[in-house]
Amino acid sequence: MEHHNPLLSGIDTPRFITFGEVMLRLTPPNYEKIRMASSFEASYGGSEANIALALANLGIDSTFFSVVPNNSLGKSAVRMLRSNDVHCTPVILSTPEETPSHRLGTYYLETGYGIRPSKVTYDRKHSAITEYDFSQVDLDALLDGFDWLHLSGITPALSPSCAEFILKCLEKAREKGLTISFDGNFRSLLWSWEEARDFCTRCLPYVDVLLGIEPYHLWKDDADHSKGDWKDGVPLQPSYEQQDEIFQRFVERYPNLKCLARHVRYAHTGSENSLMAYMWYQGHTFESRLFTFNILDRVGGGDAFASGLIYAMMNDYKPMDMVNFAVASSVIKHTIHGDANITDDAESIRSIMNMNYDIKR
Repeated sequence: MEHHNPLLSGIDTPRFITFGEVMLRLTPPNYEKIRMASSFEASYGGSEANIALALANLGIDSTFFSVVPNNSLGKSAVRMLRSNDVHCTPVILSTPEETPSHRLGTYYLETGYGIRPSKVTYDRKHSAITEYDFSQVDLDALLDGFDWLHLSGITPALSPSCAEFILKCLEKAREKGLTISFDGNFRSLLWSWEEARDFCTRCLPYVDVLLGIEPYHLWKDDADHSKGDWKDGVPLQPSYEQQDEIFQRFVERYPNLKCLARHVRYAHTGSENSLMAYMWYQGHTFESRLFTFNILDRVGGGDAFASGLIYAMMNDYKPMDMVNFAVASSVIKHTIHGDANITDDAESIRSIMNMNYDIKR
């Protein structure tokens, strides 16, 4: 089908690629805390990998690029992605000479229940992706033939070499005419707010689709103050008017942006949340419906929102359907164990869009 979406005009079957870290996830069973656990459930995840996996399950031609150690853990992570139809040909299986620590990043998840929130503990320092010399990568060849590149603010926080490679990816993707989406994904365990803000500010001139909550904080207010006193302090649960103003200010400052979207969470307990979203597209701000639901596994909810929006844009959904499909993708992910939204039928997500939910804020 020929796309009427201006970001994919004339492209019949979009090809998607993303770059990031895939990690081993270890979770105590039955909502146990780590100090109580005698066993752990093993799975794999990571923001960009989650998005590649979700899109592949929905039928998008999806490719993941990363660096993992050439050992059983690294190969197992790649095997999991391939089993979900993600193309992993570019993934580098590094040697101990290339990445001396020769390890796959790991994180531990204590799953929240009731009033107790979930808790993440990272063990990803000196992972293979942080030690690899990306100057060896032929970016022109890596991005050749792709139509959409997705990046996040997590990967550049891992190491200076990752940050430099992200900037080079943005430059090359813009040169080659790819659509570029970016999710700020601030992680306070990886770098400071100021470091994240300064780096994201460097990325924004290249971006077409801006996702998440953090990007609307992460910009350096060092230029024109004539447009009002608008700095850090964007509400976590804004009104329509507040969010519309934020979007307008961003588009004025970065006219390259074609779409901006963020989801808004209302946490009633650790086990029950509500979600809705705002999206700016083609000159208008759209507000999704509100979904209230119980949580099986919250990790990856933001990635599911991002993948849902990208899928909807790739399939020429109407704007209101785009933002509602993105939220519904996140909602259904909260009912699935693991990091990624393993849903192989877009119709099941659309059915969530049309179900009746209790409104609760």
